[in-house]
Amino acid sequence: MKEKTSEKILSLLKFEGALTAKILASELGLTTMGVRQHLQALEDDGDIRFEDKKAVRGRPTRYWSLTTQSNSHFSDRHEELTVQLIDSVKVIFGDEGLEQLIAHREQASFLLYSDRLASKPDLLGKLEALAELRSEEGYMATVVVDDKAVYWLMENHCPICAAASKCLNFCRSELNLFQTLLAPYATVEREEHIVEGARRCAYKVTALETE
Repeated sequence: MKEKTSEKILSLLKFEGALTAKILASELGLTTMGVRQHLQALEDDGDIRFEDKKAVRGRPTRYWSLTTQSNSHFSDRHEELTVQLIDSVKVIFGDEGLEQLIAHREQASFLLYSDRLASKPDLLGKLEALAELRSEEGYMATVVVDDKAVYWLMENHCPICAAASKCLNFCRSELNLFQTLLAPYATVEREEHIVEGARRCAYKVTALETE
């Protein structure tokens, strides 16, 4: 099924952050007037909002960004059921049981990820493979090359946000997973965090001198 223009706009704003109508028009191959009509409809639906930022010269520039409501357009992994299951695990098995569940998930992910990354000869290749895996799981992940020694793994959506908000150890586990996977090649630090109100989760990956 062909993606609608409004869906493309939402995807661009999810990946890129706040954008102007002019930039969106250029990305989509449409007229600015045509894009503005779609932006107005999305604003009316409560999926996007705008902010007018002062320009160096002339009138302020209008930037469009997503609202929290727009999350309904992206994968949510059945948020309500997830939270209920976490509560049930804590009631039946206690905090220790929940920790065992998180550890099991981390170990299973490690086996899957390490198998996919094993054939990649360098750090960038491994990061691109990791981003592909994470995107398959709904994280809308991309890799940005800062310089030859610094990379960024960007996750523009969190399909387990409800679980992560309920139990931050899910986030701790994922950071630990990345650090373990890339330990021979790089250090990994989380610089932006969706659960803390950021637009995305951003992981700074710094190559070790041996890379």
